[in-house]
Amino acid sequence: MLAVAAISPAQAQSQSHSLAQSGGFEAAFDRAFGTEVRAPRDFTPSYSSPFEARLAQLADGSEGRIGVAALDLSTGRQISIYGDQRFPLASTSKIAIAAAYLEGVDQGRWSLTAEYPLLVPVNSTPLSSARAPVRQGEYLPAHELIDLMITRSSNPATDALLAAMGGVGPVNDWMRRAGITEFSLDRDIATLVRDNREFDARHYIDPRDSATPEAMVQLLAGIYQGRWLSRESRHIIIDAMERCRTGSTRIPALMPAGVTVAHKTGTLHRVASDIGIITGPDGRTIVVAIYVTGQNSPTDRNARIATIARALYDGFADEAQRGNGSQGNYGYSAAR
Repeated sequence: MLAVAAISPAQAQSQSHSLAQSGGFEAAFDRAFGTEVRAPRDFTPSYSSPFEARLAQLADGSEGRIGVAALDLSTGRQISIYGDQRFPLASTSKIAIAAAYLEGVDQGRWSLTAEYPLLVPVNSTPLSSARAPVRQGEYLPAHELIDLMITRSSNPATDALLAAMGGVGPVNDWMRRAGITEFSLDRDIATLVRDNREFDARHYIDPRDSATPEAMVQLLAGIYQGRWLSRESRHIIIDAMERCRTGSTRIPALMPAGVTVAHKTGTLHRVASDIGIITGPDGRTIVVAIYVTGQNSPTDRNARIATIARALYDGFADEAQRGNGSQGNYGYSAAR
């Protein structure tokens, strides 16, 4: 379990000068926030392959935190770079929201044809209320809301489904029952987006609306393998992810011809992420989750994701050709 102290930036700033007298700013930051976001100065990682070393280089977080997790479904080979640290979910949470609603459809509690109103944000001052105000928009059937939520990352469609389910509780409950614990959805999307500059994700690990990359790989792998949902519900999610219109410069950007990418992006202030299922022409499938904070610009964040995704694809393919099915979990992670 990742332990995070709920300390505001103002509190941290007031503590930083005195704490910095022993151990420098990075050590002071770690003590103030109860987590470590960088390796200690005397930490020297070891890698079992050039694949791992290359990924560690690409995921260097000197300009912000980067978390990566991936799983080759053919061999069971896993890679994780800070994959057990929490990162902002942003819109990658929409896969879990869709799955929770579709379980209700499978069980007859909800319907794909039931119509709900889009919930459109109303302008309000950040942090001025526990929930951002919204107004009702056009009524759409649930299957269209799911499609809009995944293919175009529609926030009003997402909040419509959350309201139909009774809020974030059913989503968290579904994830726990699926055995995925390092995940927390705490606010509707309108509130999350309105208040997203409250903390700087480069340095502060906010436990709200967050998950680990490893948890999101577990989610996608389970959906792909049909562990929890019916064939029809599984198809709805993966088909929409294959038609995703956001993030063309992220996971899909550098993939070779013949590769299919089903993915879902997430974007907030100084945050970019992409989770996806990558299938090669030979049928080999890998599941990846990449979360990037900081860096110099949105373009740089997207490029990091694209480069890491291609390195994962090539690395798993090379290992498969050599018959190397070993597992790897490296990098320096917060205490669990």
